[in-house]
Amino acid sequence: MSSAVQLIRSADLAAAPYAYAATAPAGSRLIFLAGACPLEDDGSTTAPGDYAAQAARCVETLDIALRASGATLSDIISTRVLVASSSQADLVTAWDVIHGAFGDHDAPSTLLGVTVLGYDHQLVEIEAIAAVAEDAR
Repeated sequence: MSSAVQLIRSADLAAAPYAYAATAPAGSRLIFLAGACPLEDDGSTTAPGDYAAQAARCVETLDIALRASGATLSDIISTRVLVASSSQADLVTAWDVIHGAFGDHDAPSTLLGVTVLGYDHQLVEIEAIAAVAEDAR
């Protein structure tokens, strides 16, 4: 099934590794996902100190929540990626993993460095909104 999400680009803006905007048609069902965190099944934090491993686990968590909602990564309309670091290199490390997981579906995203996240040793979190056709469940 094809996604209801339409990614929007503009030749009038700088080239970027993501779409600048996205829309979904009227009648789409929006899915607002809680922040996907790098938690293992036992509640422990994945790979303390490892931005890439935590980003990968966040994508896995996001994917599971999407499937439970009747959606996939290609239904994401936008994301916000939070990285607990003041180092741009750490943000890029997390971003590269997340961006790679999305492949050609480069939904609009905001990448932020933050002071601290909610779980012990947590370095990465992904917030997302998805859109699916109303009859897709």
